[in-house]
Amino acid sequence: MPEAGSGDGGDTGGRGPFRRVLLKLSGQALAGDGHSIDPARTLEIAQHVRRVRALGVELAIVVGGGNIFRGVAAAAKGFDRATADYIGMIATVQNALALQDALEHEDVDTRVMSAIEIKAVCEPYIRRRALRHIDKGRVVICAAGIGNPYFSTDSAAALRALELGAQAILMAKREYDGVYDADPEKVPEARFIPEITHLQAIERGLKVMDTTALSLCMDNRLPIHVFKMTGENIERVLAGERVGTVVSTHLTGKQGSV
Repeated sequence: MPEAGSGDGGDTGGRGPFRRVLLKLSGQALAGDGHSIDPARTLEIAQHVRRVRALGVELAIVVGGGNIFRGVAAAAKGFDRATADYIGMIATVQNALALQDALEHEDVDTRVMSAIEIKAVCEPYIRRRALRHIDKGRVVICAAGIGNPYFSTDSAAALRALELGAQAILMAKREYDGVYDADPEKVPEARFIPEITHLQAIERGLKVMDTTALSLCMDNRLPIHVFKMTGENIERVLAGERVGTVVSTHLTGKQGSV
């Protein structure tokens, strides 16, 4: 198993720079027009994951729940924050089960592991059990965040990546092809950033991940690849191609592609 956050692919047998990664999906990645969970969109993601496994890359996934329920947004409208966050965690379990179903239709052996115990539909998250599943070639979908309110699924992605020995976090976005120096929705002339350090992203308040997650990645030298989830982008990243934005401890001076 590779050392967490080492950023060194080690012996990958010629498959590329990564042997184990964590894929972070937003809840919106599973949604379609008029659907909280779009079966066609979810199946498309499952097909990408199947191709990743065919490359021999070990994979864990953390999925958000924003397509169903956003705890922060609900709290702003009067919900108790902790209650709202727990509802959001349950939403991520729904997404995880939908993704598991799609993956199994693609003959990808998958386990959903939840930080909140829901024994009838998924396993409780236990680190050593998750590692065993990955060692057996299964894709592990980590649901329910870290099981505590006030922490986002970004924080869960950073934590699970480090616990499971991932060499990088792949942040697959639905709308944008990487990180920009301003919010593209509000600033049409926002400029694409091919690479940036964790510290620069924190200091500039860029929407890569939340500050807690970015700090955890920075402290453990865990790189983050941010790209648009379209076409073959996941496979391109895993092959070592510079796609989207790379967030790392030190700048390399290399330019990415979109």
